[in-house]
Amino acid sequence: MNRTELITALAQRSGVTQSDADSVINALGDVLVDAVGRGEDVRLPGLMTVERVERAARTGRNPRTGETLEIAASYGAKLTPGSKLKAAASGKE
Repeated sequence: MNRTELITALAQRSGVTQSDADSVINALGDVLVDAVGRGEDVRLPGLMTVERVERAARTGRNPRTGETLEIAASYGAKLTPGSKLKAAASGKE
């Protein structure tokens, strides 16, 4: 499902216009980015949890030259599926 299909489905299920559904998706994206950027978890019970995770510094290797290099510590985002999402993916719902 792409963004346009998601907007259409959301608009049909919620009874709002596609423009309103698009605004909600944009706002959700902004809220997720802001919260994870501050280090806060975003939890939607049964659906998913989005959190910021820290990646430790490590030693890597350049595959072309074989030279070792230090990779700095950084942050990433992690999405953990909830029970409803897991059930849907396994075909049980």
